[in-house]
Amino acid sequence: MRATRLGVAGLVAALLGTTVTATPASAATDAAAPTTTCVTDPATPKRQFRAMWISSVVNIDWPSKASQTSPDRIAAQQAEYSELLDLAERLHHNAVVVQVRPTADALWPSTYEPWSEYLTGVRGQDPGWDPLAFLVDESHKRNLEFHAWFNPYRVSMPAPGGAGADLTQLAPGHPARQHPDWTFAYPPAGVAGSRLYYNPGIPEVREFVQTAMMDAVTRYDIDGVHFDDYFYPYPSGTYQVPDDATFAAYNRGFTDRADWRRDNINLLVQEMSGRIKAAKPWVKFGVSPFGIWRNKAADPLGSDTTGSQSYDIISADTRKWIKQEWIDYVVPQLYWYIGQYPAADYARLVPWWAETVRGTRVQLYIGQADYKSGDPAYGSYWQNPRELSDHLTLNRSYPEVRGNVHFSAVQVRANRLGATDTYAAEHYSRPALVPAMPHLPAKPLLFPVVTRAARESDGVRLTWRQPADGVGPLGAATSYAIYRFDGLTLPGRCATADAAQLVDTVRATPGGSQSWVDTSAEPGRRYTYQLTALDRSANESPVSPPALVGR
Repeated sequence: MRATRLGVAGLVAALLGTTVTATPASAATDAAAPTTTCVTDPATPKRQFRAMWISSVVNIDWPSKASQTSPDRIAAQQAEYSELLDLAERLHHNAVVVQVRPTADALWPSTYEPWSEYLTGVRGQDPGWDPLAFLVDESHKRNLEFHAWFNPYRVSMPAPGGAGADLTQLAPGHPARQHPDWTFAYPPAGVAGSRLYYNPGIPEVREFVQTAMMDAVTRYDIDGVHFDDYFYPYPSGTYQVPDDATFAAYNRGFTDRADWRRDNINLLVQEMSGRIKAAKPWVKFGVSPFGIWRNKAADPLGSDTTGSQSYDIISADTRKWIKQEWIDYVVPQLYWYIGQYPAADYARLVPWWAETVRGTRVQLYIGQADYKSGDPAYGSYWQNPRELSDHLTLNRSYPEVRGNVHFSAVQVRANRLGATDTYAAEHYSRPALVPAMPHLPAKPLLFPVVTRAARESDGVRLTWRQPADGVGPLGAATSYAIYRFDGLTLPGRCATADAAQLVDTVRATPGGSQSWVDTSAEPGRRYTYQLTALDRSANESPVSPPALVGR
């Protein structure tokens, strides 16, 4: 087709006229012009990160323990994952955070670490397929971002279910068996709950765990790297982390061991951030820390709380990671209720985290405790079916809060007290785009061109093309947002400023043409559709010319 042989500048001018001249060269913008002030509905935000954690450790969420003995284990595990993605779609989520390295093992054929026991029930056993490839591909088919969740230093879970402190119970050839000096047991071997950890103070360990995780980053089309809150182990009784010899050998001039431990974790986060961006600049890096950095009584920069402090107990200086912008997003686990709880009141912690990210490029999402909802063990506040929805309502008062991640998938699905239904109806009633990150690489996008809009037996089918997709200075479309308006109309510049008219987002498919069917379109009603293209970092193109569908 001769149009593709036009000069890129000429094609841009022909398609967009003056529209593209208002778009900064460094990044595409949202469909509503940035100079336009639009009134939006806070209940239908256009951009909001929405996800759930999918835990593999001890088969919490996926795959199930039962699947390991299924006659067709692979099919059973794939079906289980697809069901969780169905749930994510129903709730209008736009991402999943999936644990792919739970205990110094792998849910992919790793060059460095053994197969995870949570796939087959046997440590190191080849499951006969590549789960991570499937997980990423199926998530992307539904236009869900895939954030690969890694636990950096945990090597085993407690006996009897896990290997405990016994190196010989790890998979044959496990790196920890080959380098026993890289590990320590905590609490000590013989104490209930003892397990193995890689020693964060050993430089070779820090290098190795990064390399093991980067194996997945470089080989798979993931959208994000995600760490949880396990760095140094949480304290157990009065037992001390056994790192005297390590501190003596690798103190780097530190005289205070607590500062040295924090620096060990700082180095992990800083170096991992650099390696990710060097390999794939578009891959996001996020951490989900314990919800309290420090209490105000211990540090004037801390929060108005009295609970455990991650800065002190697990050597996680999360505030520094934010201020240094080593991470792209942070998901503090604010697993407490709103109310008179001085140790950690949700309503006190949200503003602290909002203030902490303010003025940085780090985005704030809140970790929500769906697992507590309706469970009598967590007290009367969690018997309120509106507790979680009230959390999301409170978040609206702080524009720095850009989304939520729910722990965890099976608890979201359980919907105890109808809490999931409540917050989904009140806060996730429409689809949403993930928040854009302006500091990630981007190029301007052309708008899609709708080539056909017609009624069919199952709804309205739209067909479109993406002109000059990724050609020259133009960006490539990763997905599309589809907006629908009642009647035959010319939508105004603010029509796509929130998600009130957003009916779906779809992944871009190979080839010159793409189509989608609006199965929710009512027979006999007239509609106007507009589309936008989004790149890998969720930057949005200008809107397409309207496509009209009569009766």
